[in-house]
Amino acid sequence: MFTIGDFAAFGQVSARMLRHYDAIGLLRPAVVDGATGYRYYSAEQFSRLNRIIALKDLGFTLQQVHEIVDAKLSAEELRGMLRLRQAQLEDELARSSARLTSVEARLRLIEREGHMPTDDVVLKHIAPTRIAELSAISASYDGEDIGPVLQPLFGQLFERLGAAGINPCGSPVAYYEDAENETIRVHAAVPVDAGTAADVEITELPELAQAATIVHKGDMMEADRSMQTLAKWIEDNGYRSQGYAREVTLQFDMENPANWVHEFQIPVTRPH
Repeated sequence: MFTIGDFAAFGQVSARMLRHYDAIGLLRPAVVDGATGYRYYSAEQFSRLNRIIALKDLGFTLQQVHEIVDAKLSAEELRGMLRLRQAQLEDELARSSARLTSVEARLRLIEREGHMPTDDVVLKHIAPTRIAELSAISASYDGEDIGPVLQPLFGQLFERLGAAGINPCGSPVAYYEDAENETIRVHAAVPVDAGTAADVEITELPELAQAATIVHKGDMMEADRSMQTLAKWIEDNGYRSQGYAREVTLQFDMENPANWVHEFQIPVTRPH
């Protein structure tokens, strides 16, 4: 048997924490001296303590920890739960990192206020194009929502086209439409000459009679820079935008987003 102090030292926790676990029934001492009230623990209780600490450190509440350890899960079952929780935490970390990157990009925009030349904007006609596409719903037009929907769509699209023996003949295009309840329908498309595939829609991407366009170089997290340059050009030249921008991928580097090149195409009209 170990005193509470010794058990805490071997388990690398505090005695105060053990007293709290005792108070809430999460980890009771093996023996409590009736005369002195001293708590004593057995070596077998390290098994429960290890589970408690692992689950708590992965973000489970003490109530959830209580339920899990009382279920007497095997080490294999517990490892499966821990892996799932680990994946959730890694996803949260990735989202937090993306938010920080977005804030950095927004701060750079603020620093460039008043210094946004529009010389790179080109007004052009975009011809109709035969495309193969897949689409899905995003919760919003926010990049944090769009990215996780759009990227898998392109992967699935190229995989299905390859299985059907259809070869793309142009640059990938992403475009967007309003859907129900303020959600966004995201389209991942690529031009094709011919062919059909049962699980891919073959359709025509309509022409844009007039589109304000700009070539964006770099990570799409920096897209606001180019989009706001387009907005300034549209306003300065007396046009009005019509819907969301199309995003044409001109260069893609899986390893380094800084090498990406996209063309943004916003349909515009000039009021009479």
